[in-house]
Amino acid sequence: MQDNFQREINYLRISITDRCNLRCIYCMPPEGVKSIPHQEILRFEEIIRLIQAAVLVGIRKVRLTGGEPLVRRNLPDLIRAINSIPEVDDLALTTNGTLLAPQAEELKKAGLKRLNISFDSLKPERYRYITRGGKIDDVLEGIKTALALDLKPVKINTVVIKGFNDDEICDLAQVTLKYPLHIRFIELMPVASIDWTQENYLSTEKVKMVIKNQLGSLQKMDKLAGNGPAKYYRLAGAKGTIGFITAQSNHFCASCNRLRLSSTGTLRPCLYDQKEVDLKGALRKGASIEELAELFAYTILYKPKGHSLTKGWPDKKRVMSQIGG
Repeated sequence: MQDNFQREINYLRISITDRCNLRCIYCMPPEGVKSIPHQEILRFEEIIRLIQAAVLVGIRKVRLTGGEPLVRRNLPDLIRAINSIPEVDDLALTTNGTLLAPQAEELKKAGLKRLNISFDSLKPERYRYITRGGKIDDVLEGIKTALALDLKPVKINTVVIKGFNDDEICDLAQVTLKYPLHIRFIELMPVASIDWTQENYLSTEKVKMVIKNQLGSLQKMDKLAGNGPAKYYRLAGAKGTIGFITAQSNHFCASCNRLRLSSTGTLRPCLYDQKEVDLKGALRKGASIEELAELFAYTILYKPKGHSLTKGWPDKKRVMSQIGG
């Protein structure tokens, strides 16, 4: 199905929990956020029913997010159920990686194809600071396990924060020389109802310049498997790639193909648009698959032409982790 701007909408990001075991400084306040009552969170069978409705309007790609999705119990059961829906041809997971190592093998057996891991520093103390308590060894073990299990491509998402981790740009880029990882540098975005200033922003062009000046030229690569907006490059002789996501300097709204389903069952056509459709309410009142599909179609037609990112985070009641990363 196309929206009113001729964009094909085929990608659904599903937050399966609002909870997270980290408190990253650019994502949520230090005290975290108040947990949503369990009964308000979509049950697995409800998520499956909503996906069955979504595929009727052309959704073919699903990504599970949070919060941190690996804190949700029995996640392999959900992955197996999603894989039983024949129209879904791509299933991925976004995680902070700290809980990945002990779960990775079962997740792959259940049908997980690939994953993205959020990772913002190679320095243990800095990682602990940015995540407010995270242990870097846990996420490194998760990355190592994902590579050993051939869950590929393994993409590493790094938010570049001027004054925090911008001195590690080349260290992270050089990881691709030795390992078949795909390091993606993401421009800082306002994604929470917390203080955010332009002083912490560093453009992709400046990140590229740092890499080129210190490590050499970047060869442009084809797009990797997935649905993201990153543009990929490779250092000479590298096993992996370097990606850039220009959320601020050159936004990708014109090619956006996604919807976002929150853990409480509301559907957003855009992260930065507070318009939502209550799918859970309709679902729990007994709506049919066809009626739920109509609600997906309605949401697609109200997808805005572009986001309002430069105006800051629009939702003063919820941070992004409560909507879906």
